[in-house]
Amino acid sequence: MKYRTVGVLAMALMLLVAVTANALDRESPTHRVHQHLTARQPDAGCDCDGSELCTHLPLVIIDTGGVEIPGIPIVNADGTEIGFTTTAQGESMLSASISVMSSDEHNHHPSDDPDLESRILIRARGNSSRYFDKKGYLIRLTNERGDYRSEEMMGMAPHYEWALHGPYLDKSLMRNYMWYNIGGEIMDYAPNVRFCEVVLNGKYMGLYVMTETITDGESCRLDLSEPVDGAAQTGYVLRMDAGSDNPLKNIDTFSVYSYRNLQKIDIQYPRTGDLTEERIDYITQDFSDFEKSLYSYDYDTEPYAWWNDADINSFVDYFILNEFTCNYDAGWRSTYVYRDVRGKYKMVIWDFNSACNNYQEDFMSPQRFIMQGIPWYRMLTKDEHFIESVISRYRHLRTTYLNEDYLINYTNEVTAYLGSAIDRNFEVWGYAFDKFRPLRPRNRNPADHDQALEQLQQFIYERGSWMDESIDVLLQYSHESKVKKFNH
Repeated sequence: MKYRTVGVLAMALMLLVAVTANALDRESPTHRVHQHLTARQPDAGCDCDGSELCTHLPLVIIDTGGVEIPGIPIVNADGTEIGFTTTAQGESMLSASISVMSSDEHNHHPSDDPDLESRILIRARGNSSRYFDKKGYLIRLTNERGDYRSEEMMGMAPHYEWALHGPYLDKSLMRNYMWYNIGGEIMDYAPNVRFCEVVLNGKYMGLYVMTETITDGESCRLDLSEPVDGAAQTGYVLRMDAGSDNPLKNIDTFSVYSYRNLQKIDIQYPRTGDLTEERIDYITQDFSDFEKSLYSYDYDTEPYAWWNDADINSFVDYFILNEFTCNYDAGWRSTYVYRDVRGKYKMVIWDFNSACNNYQEDFMSPQRFIMQGIPWYRMLTKDEHFIESVISRYRHLRTTYLNEDYLINYTNEVTAYLGSAIDRNFEVWGYAFDKFRPLRPRNRNPADHDQALEQLQQFIYERGSWMDESIDVLLQYSHESKVKKFNH
């Protein structure tokens, strides 16, 4: 593919867009940090004698004492998943230690003094990604007694729980990093992320993305009201996915028992220790009340309308980001919604590993819309005001964060920032270009990192061009001829 040349004037425009975009979009509660733009230490090459790993990226050292990390799928003879491995004591998480080097002033080596040192609990994480050779991990920082502790991580706001995402299916290495950051500029909240390299029990494991999880906690950026003793009301986070391993967290809301939603919904926050029976009942009923208004004949009629309980801007932006990227697990899997006491429901983006033409089972054509068919949005798109808001917001974002020049420049800058870390990663995992080719048809699987980057950029061009021409097609889903049977 031949990409247009971006000259000096265009580059200046990109800088202007990056600097002024916050003024053009709704303000975020915190300043968004894009690591590849703000890190003072570029990839200037090795600054030591080469006797150990030397990286310009943050470095994470995990030591389990040689004990295998639990959470690996257990399958029976026919390949059906029947559970996950545990520790020798039957626990789902293993106690280990972590050291993090993340100074901007110099390169990092395993022998350096850490900027963060802590005990942790760790397990493998993910749905399909647990089956990948390169595992992702859930990490909870603890003190010596095992109590959770919130700490800054690589310059990110304090939190006690982090996800280490290991790009494996995504051979561009950047989909989650890129879209979480862009989502963080567009929406009120999106998880913080930082690239890093990981050494596990002395073995180099490649490039990872340290990711803030979508839970509340002390000093956490997702600032929800904490549970108060004796009170059922609380801020909460819900997830639509395959459900929690802890039955206490799984709830049957209106959309579940009415069979409009075949996925499971579980409580991500509050944590298990704060989930009293009264609090679970409150959360279940509160969200069911919202779903009832959404699925009712009065969904767009005051005083029962859905927007009395939901932040329309958040639901619009979630729709656009996932539709633009063809991230069609959204709304079915890895789907998060949160609400503070006396606040409105807001959506949170999560998991772009399969987005932008990287879905395994099927080619996600950039010439179609699909979000109008997923739970909740099946009803939202019947509302003419919602559709008009989506169209208006999309056109605005195409002048800022979804502008194709901005996005292509973003991917090129991330690639330049990662530098030699890309080669180090594929020295370990490069065999996946030949041995792990799950995309269908098979010619969609890139042969190297350059092709993976080109695939991502090609998708951005094609998707943006088609949506520019076709965005008004969404109006059909709210047209009177489409919804009159439901409304009357």
